[in-house]
Amino acid sequence: MRDIILGRRALLGAGLAGTLPAMPALAAYPERTLRWIVAYAAGGGTDTLARLIGANLSQRIGQPVVVENRPGAATNIGAEAAAKSAPDGYTVFTADNGTLVFNTALFRRLPYDPAKDFRPVGLMARFPLFLAVGEKAPAESAQALIAKAKAAPGTIDCATPGIGSPHHLAMERMAREAGARFNHVPYRGAAPALNDLLAGTIPMMVLDYPSGAEHLRSGRVKALAVLSARPLEDLPAVPTVRDSMGLRGFEAYAWQGMVVPKATPDPVVSHLTKELDASIRDTAVRARMQQIGLEPLTGGPAEFETLLERERSTWLPLIRDLNITLD
Repeated sequence: MRDIILGRRALLGAGLAGTLPAMPALAAYPERTLRWIVAYAAGGGTDTLARLIGANLSQRIGQPVVVENRPGAATNIGAEAAAKSAPDGYTVFTADNGTLVFNTALFRRLPYDPAKDFRPVGLMARFPLFLAVGEKAPAESAQALIAKAKAAPGTIDCATPGIGSPHHLAMERMAREAGARFNHVPYRGAAPALNDLLAGTIPMMVLDYPSGAEHLRSGRVKALAVLSARPLEDLPAVPTVRDSMGLRGFEAYAWQGMVVPKATPDPVVSHLTKELDASIRDTAVRARMQQIGLEPLTGGPAEFETLLERERSTWLPLIRDLNITLD
């Protein structure tokens, strides 16, 4: 009898199965276009980097990668759009140290929470920074420039691409640790500041390598020091701030990585991390990055988090101590 009942149940189950629609298999990720949000205007270094990596990434994942520029408000517009996107792996975002570190202290309120709204995918690149002067420089070395700034605090103008930029904060930290003070002249981007440096309107600036590579290589703009931990391979004769000013442990960069909305599933993030890393290690991609003045960065979510912790402990106290705000 028990065998008969089981048989009837099996037949019934088979009959029901025949009447139910077939369940679709889980779709392989990705199966459609990826949107890459960039919080800067088209044509700049950040946009160029996203398009360079995006083209290689597209080949690897077999789907288009479309860059969407959302500039403005110190990256807050793009960050908000990315944070509010569906956490399905089809929206990625270029996040930099401004988005994830500086803005938390520069603004009283943000339309996103770096810790609660994003999860790291992987690091991408950093922009080396230089203490640069024009042809009518007030000094021939970083040591001499600092000596002049100490002798007449606040009288030497120093340009940066804007208040709260990595360039501005690096300048403030460098001056503080060297015991000097410059007169900060913020511009709306690196290009107009560089133009004034070339024209002799401004004597010095903190310049990122992608923005000034051509002029730094030609010598039309003189690099007194690089703010990296080691000399730049492309300009090996330029000393570091550590060596030229004796600032032990000093280093500063503008850096960028890829993040996604916080609730994006682990398997999707793992896949993106793997393919992003492969793109950055690609020989042609690395060569192009170095050509335009970018240093490739590799590292997944763990390395990204370690960098964030280190950056927050360095820069947030400085911003608060100097009462730098963008509100």
